[in-house]
Amino acid sequence: MGQSSGDHNDYSSTFSDCNSDRSGEFPTTSSQGRRLLLACAADNCDDLIRQLVSDLNSCSIDEQKQAAMEIRLLAKNKPENRLKIAGAGAIKPLISLISSSDAQLQENGVTAILNLSLCDENKELIASSGAIKPLVRALKTGTSTAKENAACALLRLSQIEENKIVIGMAGAIPLLVNLLGYGSFRGKKDASTTLYSLCSVKENKIRAIQAGIMKPLVELMADFGSNMVDKAAYVLSQLVSLPEGKTSLVEEDGIPVLVEILEDGSQRQKEIAVAILLQICEDSLAYRNMVAREGAIPPLVALSQSSANRSKQKAEALIDLLRQPRSGNVAARTSDVSV
Repeated sequence: MGQSSGDHNDYSSTFSDCNSDRSGEFPTTSSQGRRLLLACAADNCDDLIRQLVSDLNSCSIDEQKQAAMEIRLLAKNKPENRLKIAGAGAIKPLISLISSSDAQLQENGVTAILNLSLCDENKELIASSGAIKPLVRALKTGTSTAKENAACALLRLSQIEENKIVIGMAGAIPLLVNLLGYGSFRGKKDASTTLYSLCSVKENKIRAIQAGIMKPLVELMADFGSNMVDKAAYVLSQLVSLPEGKTSLVEEDGIPVLVEILEDGSQRQKEIAVAILLQICEDSLAYRNMVAREGAIPPLVALSQSSANRSKQKAEALIDLLRQPRSGNVAARTSDVSV
């Protein structure tokens, strides 16, 4: 589904980009707390950063935890520190911490990498230093916070186009689908945002469909109280460009849910739903019949009479398809039913 500038604006407001970690501050001793506070306020904290990077390589897990936590907070609280920390050589030792069996050490490593990835200049270095596979493992083995922040870090890295295939090949898609289905609200939101980015690539669309993404997407779209209807529908719009996506949507009873959105959703949700239904119906008489039987024409007529130009045109095009004769000669039926 090609995106007009209006579509892109809707996407931007639907998916707030993953920001630095939203967890609370961490307990520190009073002297450590003062040191970090002073460093965050100072114009130059280079000496502290160099010491923290050195501590990341310590033989003491406690020192590694403390250093990773302080780097995490320095990168979170002061954007200009992100380049300084990367320049001081923190990225490779932080990546090694992501594979730690210590849950807190892993979480701090993941989240420090996320915070550093918010600086565009760091993203290529993070990916080329080998962060993708450890981040994918954290999606599987980490704490709930580590999983959420790993998803966000992978989103940031996926903004470099060639990384999308690498992330998909590393096994991220099924794990993100699992987070979408079973994670906390934040986990679902972060997973949907990352999946939307990754599924601009055909290979990742196929991986997502094979991983069973359609079931949680349809469930989220059906739950108007989930605050996930828009996000799930945008991810779905990426997938129904493939025949497998259309088939999977129908098998998961997605058409009644889309028609319900046409009836009761917000204006933006209706616009996404009509765009998805138009894709489904363009080449399939069978799917047109299903959509018509669900009662889509009355809400489409209402949408065509009250909407902005882009959704009005899509609603009118879908109405025309649904009102075409539903039977014909055998050749026509065979051609129409193919998807």
